[in-house]
Amino acid sequence: MRCWYRYIGVLVVCAVMASCGVKKGLKDVPNLTAWDTTIPQVNILSDSVRTTDKGFLSKNKQQLWELYVTGDPYQIGLNTGALTESLYQKQETVFFSKVEEFVPSGFKQKMLIKLLKYYNRDLYQYIPNEYKAEIYGLSKYATNRFDFLGPAYQRSLYLHGAHDIGHAFQDLALVGCTSLAVWGENSADGGLLIGRNFDFYVGDDFAENKIIAFIQPEKGNAFMSVTWGGMTGVVSGMNEKGLTVTLNAGKSSIPLKAKTPISVVAREILQYADNIEQAISIAKTKKVFVSESIMVGSAADRKAVLIEIAPKNFGVYEVANSSALICSNHFQSEAFQSDKRNQKQIEESHSQYRWDKVNEYVNNAEVLTPEKMVDILRDTKGLNGKDIGYGNEKALNQLLAHHGIVFQPEKRMVWVSSNPYQLGEFVAYDLNKIFKEKNAEHHLGVDSLTIAKDTFIDTKAFIDYERYRKEDHIFQKKIKEKEEVSQEYIAMYQKLNPEYWVVYYRAGLYYMQMKKYKEAKEQFNLALTKEVTTVPAEKKINKYLKKIRNK
Repeated sequence: MRCWYRYIGVLVVCAVMASCGVKKGLKDVPNLTAWDTTIPQVNILSDSVRTTDKGFLSKNKQQLWELYVTGDPYQIGLNTGALTESLYQKQETVFFSKVEEFVPSGFKQKMLIKLLKYYNRDLYQYIPNEYKAEIYGLSKYATNRFDFLGPAYQRSLYLHGAHDIGHAFQDLALVGCTSLAVWGENSADGGLLIGRNFDFYVGDDFAENKIIAFIQPEKGNAFMSVTWGGMTGVVSGMNEKGLTVTLNAGKSSIPLKAKTPISVVAREILQYADNIEQAISIAKTKKVFVSESIMVGSAADRKAVLIEIAPKNFGVYEVANSSALICSNHFQSEAFQSDKRNQKQIEESHSQYRWDKVNEYVNNAEVLTPEKMVDILRDTKGLNGKDIGYGNEKALNQLLAHHGIVFQPEKRMVWVSSNPYQLGEFVAYDLNKIFKEKNAEHHLGVDSLTIAKDTFIDTKAFIDYERYRKEDHIFQKKIKEKEEVSQEYIAMYQKLNPEYWVVYYRAGLYYMQMKKYKEAKEQFNLALTKEVTTVPAEKKINKYLKKIRNK
């Protein structure tokens, strides 16, 4: 922690000393001379449907927003902003409210703003002009509530690096994603089939309004992606040629400044690549500031590969003599074999455990269909079907995913999950139909191909888990404020999620704080009998037990 504060302090000093460089970035705006600057007019047809001359936004019965927009880069930005204005402003409020929540002090907020501006001072140099134009058009519809953080356009640029900053700065479990691609003998129809969970978590409010965007630009490929208000980059998507991209975070050092957001790299690949070779060529030209695995599936190549990209390294991983590719949160290519951070990630995190869990499915000789792929994404169990507690990061389904998604690239089919997490219905979309018909309907899903919701939603276990999440926040607050709780409360809390190591760890912390060392020891030992998520967490428990022995 001291190292972290020292790092922040150095950046703040640099920010104050380098105000000239910061101002240059703040003054930068994209060149719009090549594009139409007409402001779109929105027609509100109902509470759930609104249109412009270049697109529409509608809400389906699964409560997913479906966005369709066409035009030049600036028009795509303007029309997206005009159609999604309320969704965009809500997402911005959810995200930037975290700044006010974590840093309530006025002085510290000012220091943080200096840091934010300094850190992103050169971001504009790494984003292509067409995407800056799109973001600029979108930013016209931002809220003015957070103008103290900077102009709307700059804030929108910052948001596109949020995925990168989240896992680089705090190594958070915001991005514990898992992906699987199969083809040949592992796929029921022999075609390429890809599934992934996107476990980017910034609170329940952030995942409430998912947008399934269908973008038809004037140049390059039309594509779809699962996104949220204010986001033009891509984290999960497929283009009209049947090329897919999904992002999985890797182990990163803390960068000194922002460069190309990985979601922008993925966007460019989707828009301008028709096959794996072209995707690799695009990725090689990019300077990024975090480490990331980009799974690229290709209908043209009838397989998938991993593009593993880092600030100072680049590799491509392709399975040999196999028709299944698994990706969690560590690198697998030869380029990263001697990377110490990657080795540590494999040894100490939950990434290898989830990789092994997916491999169980691959090795059970059962061919996969879209429905079976969805079952894999929804699995809350550990290795060999072990109960490891709901919400455990070692599970493929950590019950916090922003979305789950399944692709059939050769058929141009995609299924996207609806709330809660990836447990709701998976809505089917046919890209052939959506992008080839001149007049797209306001309802884009294929109802007959919807994959049913998980029956787990209707169980007592799920109800208990949802209550556990609320009680966990309450219990943490009580521990922080040194508030006394009853044994009955702790028993109730633990009964809500009895196989999860965290419920015993929290109780151990509480009892230790209250100097009830016998009870603390009992709870910490109970935690160690469960599937503890990471090696550092296990070491922390043993450290507390050692302190108790010394007492």
